[in-house]
Amino acid sequence: MSMNLFQTLLNRRRFLQASAAAGAAGAAATGLTGLAPVSEARAQTVRGETKVTKNICAQCPARCGIDVYTTDGKVHGIYGDTGNPIANGKLCPKGHLGSYFLYDPDRFKGPMRRTNPNKGRHEDPGFVPISWDEAFDTIAARLNDLRAKGESHRFAHFYGRGWGASDAGLYGDFGKLYGTPNSAIGHASMCAEGSKKAKHATDGNNSYNAHDLRKTNYMLIMGASFLEAFRPYNNMMQMWGEMRSKSPRTQVTCVDVRMNPTMAAADRALYIKPATDGAFALALAHVILTEGLWDRDFVGDFFNLNQRFQAGQRIRPGSFNEKWVHGLTEWWNEEVKDRTPEWAETITGIPARHIRQTAIEFGSTRPAIAIFERGPTGHTNGTYNGMAIHALNALVGSMFTEGGLFYQMGTPYGALPANADDFMDDYAKNGAWKSQPRIDMARTELWPMTAHMMQEAGPNHLKGDPYKMDTAMFFYTNPLWTAPDPKVWEEALKDVFVIDTSPFPGETAMYADLVLPESTYLERLQDSPTYPFEGWPMSALRVPAVDPIYDTKHFGDMLIEIGKRINGPTGDYYRIIDNVENVLRHRASGFAANPGDNGVTDFESWKEKGVWYRKPYHWRFIRGDFYEWDGQRYGILMTEDDVKAKLLKTPSGKFEFKSGYLEQYAEYINKELGIPTERVGLVQWVEPKHSGGNRDLYFVTPKTPMHAEGRGANIPHAAAIHQPVAGGRGTVYLEVNPNTARQRGIRNGDRVRVTSDLGSIEAECRFVASHRPDTIVLPFEFGHWAQGRWAKDRGPGHSGEITANVSDPVSGLASYYTGKVTLEKA
Repeated sequence: MSMNLFQTLLNRRRFLQASAAAGAAGAAATGLTGLAPVSEARAQTVRGETKVTKNICAQCPARCGIDVYTTDGKVHGIYGDTGNPIANGKLCPKGHLGSYFLYDPDRFKGPMRRTNPNKGRHEDPGFVPISWDEAFDTIAARLNDLRAKGESHRFAHFYGRGWGASDAGLYGDFGKLYGTPNSAIGHASMCAEGSKKAKHATDGNNSYNAHDLRKTNYMLIMGASFLEAFRPYNNMMQMWGEMRSKSPRTQVTCVDVRMNPTMAAADRALYIKPATDGAFALALAHVILTEGLWDRDFVGDFFNLNQRFQAGQRIRPGSFNEKWVHGLTEWWNEEVKDRTPEWAETITGIPARHIRQTAIEFGSTRPAIAIFERGPTGHTNGTYNGMAIHALNALVGSMFTEGGLFYQMGTPYGALPANADDFMDDYAKNGAWKSQPRIDMARTELWPMTAHMMQEAGPNHLKGDPYKMDTAMFFYTNPLWTAPDPKVWEEALKDVFVIDTSPFPGETAMYADLVLPESTYLERLQDSPTYPFEGWPMSALRVPAVDPIYDTKHFGDMLIEIGKRINGPTGDYYRIIDNVENVLRHRASGFAANPGDNGVTDFESWKEKGVWYRKPYHWRFIRGDFYEWDGQRYGILMTEDDVKAKLLKTPSGKFEFKSGYLEQYAEYINKELGIPTERVGLVQWVEPKHSGGNRDLYFVTPKTPMHAEGRGANIPHAAAIHQPVAGGRGTVYLEVNPNTARQRGIRNGDRVRVTSDLGSIEAECRFVASHRPDTIVLPFEFGHWAQGRWAKDRGPGHSGEITANVSDPVSGLASYYTGKVTLEKA
């Protein structure tokens, strides 16, 4: 402590002592024995009634329940809903950004029509206001005309984040009544479809996993960004606190290509060469089997209990008694027996001793789970990488167990007021559209195993193969920025009648012929069944905190209003459906027979509570058998047929190390990946095919924790939070290992050029010594040429423009992380 500071504190103490003495003397002189009376305290003037509304955050897919505070018609506070099981009264940092969305000055204020026929980055659309009736009539006229000509297939819906029965849930009926195979094309192929396909191939569930994280004792996290972007993000952070403070403490090994918050917080961080996760997982499986660490209750055991798995040695077919798995013997003989840690070290770059130690820890700890996402699956070998990781969950018996992983139950919604099947005319049943493929060619011989291939739709239209689109409607997706090689979409949409429904001026909106702005999530009524969470069913409800502050509508109501204007029985159907509130009231009728644990039984109580849920999860694997909940306990022993129908939905009814699903597509997989047809079903190591040819650096573009549904770039507050973590005032940094930079004459802070086969972008270099030397990292957030005044032209260059449109042929997932580039000083 300095002498000046000490003297100041001493003088202050003497002053206070003197003041107290003077006060006491004054009180004695006046005969008072207490404090002098003061004026009555007055509360702040009441400015208006504060209302708290239940809603659901839309900053990411987590779907956390929120309490929205509104006073005098103004939203001024957003907090986690204590009654919502995902939020538990908490929010992540971006959860508080809802008012920025609501009061964004760059929002579209109402429906508009384009007046400039030319489309391009530098073209002013010349938008002019129109009425909603004019907008709906214009769209219906185009759609009716296409239908009359037998060309209804040339109309396509594209969507990103579908929330529930009141928006994306309306697409299927619209498509079959109107007559288009393109209702709707989702963005899953540009998101995380690889993890779903890996599970489809091994355990028969084409879905993301739910998890019992509170009870797990070991987590192997592979490329999942658990503390950055894993779903549901807010709850994941809560669970991290519980897992890391409970007894026994959950041990965590993180495997990734770069340093990130999860790596930094883990007990062990292993740096892996991009796209080699499958080799690492197979080596873990090898050790688990050779060390006898597999779960015998789930996997089974040798008939001769003295027999064991030995590296490089085959086991005799029929010598292993498989229980709830299929193909283990062949998997060992044809793949795993030679996948030693030493072999994996040559592929992954991870030392064999670390691989072996991780395997022993994972195999000897119960319960343990392995999770993964786009890190391992965002490559041409992504499905096989995911299958190898998921196979570890089977080996250690974590499927459907306490502390393990399982799948989400659906919400028991009531029926709509009309059945679409009763309103199909001859054209809907037998029209020419029935013989037309989807514009993205999903589910055709080109992509037979995929559900969606949005990244192919723009290029296919441009080529006119299989046909040209006439009209395209976009909801919650912006492929002119999010698709790989998005400049192709810029050319493709120049001759398409584009309808964009975003509240914000994104890149796709700049190509729109009609803008139909949706209300923000604080202004709309909307349901949202949970993404996979803890397995038991849950569905939250958005209740408008304020009436729409501009002339905007809910997307579901837009679709219904267009439907009312379609000729024939389609219009009759939508007139009965009427509006979104009617849809939700009928859906909520299902809660009467299935009351929520929080007392929700109908639409009104759903609005009041903001969420319906019903515990527990209905199925559990216990000591070798599957049991179903009987209302009191897991007391109903399930038959093999029950398990196949409800849980392990594979051809064998078991977890398959040799996938019967993949074997159905043997010729296709052989053609695309070169795997011999007799081996395609095996969980195995497949060499990736990197775009970029002989370029020397891997280019990785992860999301940051502040990535707010693609809107974060135009929120100054979100950008400010980015600054100390990922970038400066006007950019995010390109993160480069110092040795990699110095070899190229690049200094910290230099302007650099990143080049792929598609072209180049520029960025500002920042040294990150903890990244792999062969991998450069550019967080996926900025680089917009539209989206609003703060987003537009904020650096660096857009990573998508140097990302080739290459996809995993099995899952269809775009290979965002598999490109190779060169780096030089700009």
